Amino acid sequence: MKEIIQDIKKRFNCTDEIEQSKTQTYITVKKELAIALITHLRDIEGFTHLVLLTAVDWIENNQFQLTYMLNNPTKKIDIGVRVFINRETATMDSAHHLWEQMATYQRELKEMFGIDFPGSPRLNEPFILEGWDNIPPYRRDFDTLKYAQETFFPREGRETNDPAEFMKKKMYPDEEK
Repeated sequence: MKEIIQDIKKRFNCTDEIEQSKTQTYITVKKELAIALITHLRDIEGFTHLVLLTAVDWIENNQFQLTYMLNNPTKKIDIGVRVFINRETATMDSAHHLWEQMATYQRELKEMFGIDFPGSPRLNEPFILEGWDNIPPYRRDFDTLKYAQETFFPREGRETNDPAEFMKKKMYPDEEK
């Protein structure tokens, strides 16, 4: 793993290496080099399995962090390729040509965060939130409580229980305190 990391750091000017474990490392690359790095990892280094693509909203830095988690099944190692993109112009090159399932991840990130992946198939079709007309719900400036209060009516009569006490009563109904 260390040889691979050192090589790609030189080739792609990667930064912020974080060794999570002996088999899992995260690196950060500039947006412009991300797809080339991911392609290199797949075609040259044997990271043939796309584990996932996910995002984090760093609202205080006005950025989204994309993480492409790749697995090399032969060596049993994982690399997380992190890319930071501007939150206001949230656009990233599509990588759907590398793995078919990438299009599904990109579609989800478009709908839930508002991140655009131009050229990705079916990107603008409703995926999870059919009929949604609010800001993307995974953005940190989306007010979940306000949305719930404006959308759903309060339900009376709900009882709140301490989980530990509730389970004791359910499991041992004949015992007294």
